[in-house]
Amino acid sequence: MTLFLRLLRYALYLALAGVLLGGIAIGTAYWLISPRLPSVETLKDVRLQVPLRIKSADDKLIATFGETKRSPVRIRDVPERLKNAFLAAEDADFYTHRGIDLGGIGRAVWLTVTTGSKHVAGGSTITQQVARMFFLSSEVSYTRKLSEIFLAFRIENALSKDEILELYLNKSFFGHRSYGIAAAAEFYYGKTLDQLTLPECAMLASIPKFPSTGNPLSRPQRALERRAYVLGRMLDNRFIDKTDYDAALKAPDLAQPHEAPVEVDAPYFAELVRLEAIDRLGNNALTDGYVVKTTLDSVQQDAANRALRSGLSTYDQRHGWRGAEAHVDLAAGATASDWDNALTDYRPLAGLIPGLVTESDKQQARVHLADGQNISLDFASVAWAHPRLDEDRRGAAPKSIDAVLKRGDIVRLVQDAEGAWRLSQIPAAEAALVALDPEDGAVESMVGGFSFLRSKFNRVTQSARSPGSGFKPFLYSAAFDHGFTPASVLNDAPVQFPDPSKPDGVWTPKNDDDTFQGPIRLREALVKSVNLVSVRLLDAIGVRYAREYITRFGLSPGQIPENLSMALGTANVAPLAMARGYAVFANGGYLIDPYLIREIDDREGNVVYRADPAIACANCAERQNADASSAAATTGAESTASALSPIGSALASTAAQTPGQPHLAPRAIDPRNAYLVTSLMRDVIRRGTGSAAMVLKRNDLAGKTGSTNDHRDAWFTGFDAKLVASCWVGFDDFSSLGRGEFGAKAALPIWIDFMRAALNDVPEQPFDMPPGITKVRIDPASGLLATAGDAGAILEVMKAEDATRLASQPPPTDDKNGEQREAYDVF
Repeated sequence: MTLFLRLLRYALYLALAGVLLGGIAIGTAYWLISPRLPSVETLKDVRLQVPLRIKSADDKLIATFGETKRSPVRIRDVPERLKNAFLAAEDADFYTHRGIDLGGIGRAVWLTVTTGSKHVAGGSTITQQVARMFFLSSEVSYTRKLSEIFLAFRIENALSKDEILELYLNKSFFGHRSYGIAAAAEFYYGKTLDQLTLPECAMLASIPKFPSTGNPLSRPQRALERRAYVLGRMLDNRFIDKTDYDAALKAPDLAQPHEAPVEVDAPYFAELVRLEAIDRLGNNALTDGYVVKTTLDSVQQDAANRALRSGLSTYDQRHGWRGAEAHVDLAAGATASDWDNALTDYRPLAGLIPGLVTESDKQQARVHLADGQNISLDFASVAWAHPRLDEDRRGAAPKSIDAVLKRGDIVRLVQDAEGAWRLSQIPAAEAALVALDPEDGAVESMVGGFSFLRSKFNRVTQSARSPGSGFKPFLYSAAFDHGFTPASVLNDAPVQFPDPSKPDGVWTPKNDDDTFQGPIRLREALVKSVNLVSVRLLDAIGVRYAREYITRFGLSPGQIPENLSMALGTANVAPLAMARGYAVFANGGYLIDPYLIREIDDREGNVVYRADPAIACANCAERQNADASSAAATTGAESTASALSPIGSALASTAAQTPGQPHLAPRAIDPRNAYLVTSLMRDVIRRGTGSAAMVLKRNDLAGKTGSTNDHRDAWFTGFDAKLVASCWVGFDDFSSLGRGEFGAKAALPIWIDFMRAALNDVPEQPFDMPPGITKVRIDPASGLLATAGDAGAILEVMKAEDATRLASQPPPTDDKNGEQREAYDVF
C-alpha cells in the first residue's frame, strides 16, 4: 500500500511537471509567435472579393467581371438547415467551444505521433479555419498550427459566433471559381439559399473539404459519398430526423453549371465599361463589389442584336453557300455518342447552332444538333444555298438536298420565329451598329460585330473606315455656312483635276452610276447622292476651310484628307464617330461626347461616381442665356472640337459651371444650319437613296446612305430628334461586298429593323424650325426666287439673310441656256 501511494505521488508529480512544462512551452510559444500574429480586429470590417457587376439603364445584368464568383450574404439570411449542414460537416460543437476542440486536437496529435505524418484529418474548428482563410498560408507546420490556435482564441474574443460563421460561409471555396455559399448555390443549382433542398444543403456543405476534387461536377460519385457522410452527421447531431435522412439520401443530385444570369447580350459594350471601370476605380475595380449602372437600353440592345445578325445573314445568303463548315468521316455504324464527339469543338454562335448531317437524300436531311436534338430539314430550308462562286456570282439553284448537304457535314442551323429549322452559315462579312441619345451622348445600344466569341474587335469604336457619301452632310453644312443654300445649283457634269499621284496626272471623279444630270440643286444632289456635285461644292468653298469646319463634328484633322477626295467620303471614321457627328444635326447644333456609365455604386450601395455629361439643352433657359452672352455662335465649338474622345471622357467634367445648373455642350454649328442639313436628309429618306426607310411610316426620320469604291463599305446613319444610329457593313480585310451592295442595300435594312423596334410606340417628334429660317418660293431650274405668277415654283427653306440676298438678284429668265445659266453654274 505504501508502495502504491508512493507511485501515485510520483505520478502526480510527473503530471504536474508535465502540465507545468506544457504551460511553459505554450507560454513560450505564444511569447515567440504572438508578436507576429496579425490583428483580428480587421475581421470586423473585412472586404471580401466581390466581382464587378455591370447593369443596363433598366437594371438588367449585362456582365460580371472578376476572378471569383461571390455574393456575400448575412448570417440572418442563411436558412437554419444550411447552417446545420455546415456545422455537422465541419464543427458540430461550434456554438459551445471557445475556438478550439481539445478532443479533436488530441486525436490529431495522436495520429501525428502514431503515423508520423503531419497531414492528418481533424483538429480544426470553424474558427480555426477562419483564421487560416484570412491570415495564414496553407503551409503544413507546427508553427502554423500553433498560430492558428492562438488566432482562434483572439477571433473568439473579438467576434460573435454568428459573425465567425458568416465569415466562414462567405469565404469558403467551393470549386469552379465559386467563393461563398451564395455563389456556390447559384453555380451548382441555380438557386438562392432559401430555395435549397436538404440534400442540396448537405452537398454544398460537403464541398469545402475537397473543393476541386469533391464537387458534384468534377467527381459526382465522390461528392455523393461526401453528401451521405454529411447527412449522417446531421442525423447523429439531431439536426434532422430519420425520415428526412432517408429521403435526402435517396434524392438524386441535379447539380450542373449555372453561370451568372446575364439578361442583356452586350459583350462589346460590357468590355468597354470594364476598361473604363478599371481606369476610374483602379486595380480593385474587379474585386471590390462595385455595381456599374450604364446607359444601355436593354430593349434597344436586343433589337440591335437581332437586326445586325439578321441583316448580315441575309447579305451572306444573298451571295451563296460557301459549303459545310467542316466534314468528318462517319462510320456506317456510328452512334449518337460518335455524333456528339464530332461536335465537341463547335459551339453555338449568335443563334447559329452547330449540327452534324447524319443522313441526306434528295428530299430530306437528318441533322444531329449539339444539344442532342435530331431534326429533319426539307428542301425549302436549303433552297437558298446556291453555291458561291465569288462576291458577284452564284451557281445554279440546288435541285435536291443532297446536292447541298452530305453525310458527315458539320453545318449551322437557325430556328425561325415559327420554330422551323433552316440551314444557315456564319457570315464572312462583319457589321457594327451603335445608337446614342443626341441630347447628352448616352450610348443606348452597341453591337461591335456578328459575334464577340468569334472576334473581340469592336468595330463600333476600333475600326477606321471610309464613310463614303455618309460624309456629305458635313460638307453640305460647311457649304451652307459659306453662303450656299439648299436651292443653290451646281453642275453635275464630268470634271478633271490635276493629280500627280495618278498615272496620267489627272483625277477624274465619277458618280456611282456613271451618268450625269447637268445642273442640279443641292437638295436634289444630296437626295440622289451625286458625287460630282459634292466635289464641285468642295472645290468652291475650299479644302482648307471645309476641313477645319468639319472638325466641329468631332473629327480630328488627321482623319480628314487634305484634298478633294474628301468630298467622296475618304476620311477614316468609326461608326461611333459618325453617330456623334450626326447627333449635331439631331440636337440642333451641339457637340456631345458619347458615354457609357451613368453611376457607380460600391458594395453598400453608396454612389462613388455619377456622370455629368454635357447636354444640348437647346431650348432651356440656361442655353438661351449662354447663347446671348456668346460673342459668336461657333466660337466655343471652334475651340473645343476635337477627335472622338475616349468613351466616358464627357463624364465628371471639370469645366466651370454654376452649381445645380446643367452642364451645357459646346455649340458646333448654327441651329439654322443643322435644320437645313436635316431637312435635306429627311428628303433622303422620303424619296432618295434611303427611301426604303419609309416602311417605318414615320415622317420624323433623317439620314444618309454611304458607299465606297468597289463596295468595300456600306453605311447608313440616321436619326430622329431623340435617337441617332449608325450602321456599317463590310469585310475586315477590306474585300468588296459585291456589285450592287450599296449602303441602301446592305446597311439600311439593318438600320430599319433596329429603328422599327427602338421607336416602337414612340410618338413622332418633328424637328422644330429655329428662328431665322424662312420658306420661299423658288424656280426649281435656277434655284433663284420665283416670280409671283410662276406656276412651276416650289417651296424651299433657307436662312433669312440668304433669302434676302437672293431677292436682290434678277428673277430667272426663259433662256435656260443663256446668260442666266452662267449665274448659277459654278463650273
